[in-house]
Amino acid sequence: MNIGITLMIVGMVTVFAVLVIIIQLSNLLIKIVNKVAPEEDVKPAKTAARVMPIAPDVVEAINQAVAKITGGKGTVAEIKSL
Repeated sequence: MNIGITLMIVGMVTVFAVLVIIIQLSNLLIKIVNKVAPEEDVKPAKTAARVMPIAPDVVEAINQAVAKITGGKGTVAEIKSL
């Protein structure tokens, strides 16, 4: 019985130590990658997008759905057609 508890404690401490090491090495790797290869600024391609008007009844339905789901606290800022 005593050997089992000791083995369990040693195993749990070992797993914990390995996980801490993995987390620290991951954070170090993230910092190194961010310094060596910073994120590039991606400029959107300028293409002529067709703007199709959205029917007023569809806009009203969306507004009512958002109001119902959010309990009247949410608002629709913009609607884009895909």
